[in-house]
Amino acid sequence: MSTPRISVVLPHYNDLHGLALCLDSIDRQTIDRDAYEIIVGDNASPCGIEAVEAVVAGRARVVTVTEKGAGPARNGAAAQARGEILAFIDSDCVAQPGWLAAGAAMVQPGTFLGGHMFVLPPEGKLTGSAAVELALAFDNESYVRKSQFTVTANLFVMRADFERIGGFRTGVSEDIEWCNRAIRMGMKIDYCGDASVGHPPRPDWNAMLKKTRRIQRELFLLSLEQPRGRLRWVARSAMQPAFIPSDYARILRTPETEGARAKALGTLIALRFWRGGAGLLQAIGLPI
Repeated sequence: MSTPRISVVLPHYNDLHGLALCLDSIDRQTIDRDAYEIIVGDNASPCGIEAVEAVVAGRARVVTVTEKGAGPARNGAAAQARGEILAFIDSDCVAQPGWLAAGAAMVQPGTFLGGHMFVLPPEGKLTGSAAVELALAFDNESYVRKSQFTVTANLFVMRADFERIGGFRTGVSEDIEWCNRAIRMGMKIDYCGDASVGHPPRPDWNAMLKKTRRIQRELFLLSLEQPRGRLRWVARSAMQPAFIPSDYARILRTPETEGARAKALGTLIALRFWRGGAGLLQAIGLPI
């Protein structure tokens, strides 16, 4: 068997439905199937390895990673890669058919890529949380061009560069930390708009709060590693309510939120005030 040029790396934890949809989307890529392999880093899912293998159905290699976290799952899968290009995607995401072709054509030694992210249309009635994410979540082009990082749900890098930079850390915001580290080591970041991946919205407030609490903890720990990090964190937290008007303007400009904009406003206000209050608690050493 010839060595594939691209290794698709995806972490998985106990989401067989999402994994099936993700693998289906990778099966529909426009490039030849022998040009890429798929490696699933399963984070010791409670459903069991047999259930994971049944969904994979021979389409990917499954690597069991016992260290908890998406970062270790990615690292464990990437360590088994044979391709010269690593294409990272999350197991709850859906890749558009031209995703691999576009990213592989643009990535090069010394430069890693972030691709286009969008929120998948939700099933059923539109909730306030889903409406907020449809308008505000995953602006990866802005992340790449303005903040110099990409989400790990859509990241292309040469395997040799990834091995030189090292894997993803745990406990901190792994995407930001890895990208910052790569750039400090001389890498450049670029954006590939044709490499497009969809991510489902959080369906309700509880799901959104669970995600927000995790991200809040990771961002805080990462901020403490920066100069004057705690002071800047306090300022960031205090400013959270001030973002509500501009955020809501974006919600109003997003056609897909029609019919749920009042609910979205309530969710947005709750979210921004929660972030602000939680951030101030973190700054004085209290748990959230």
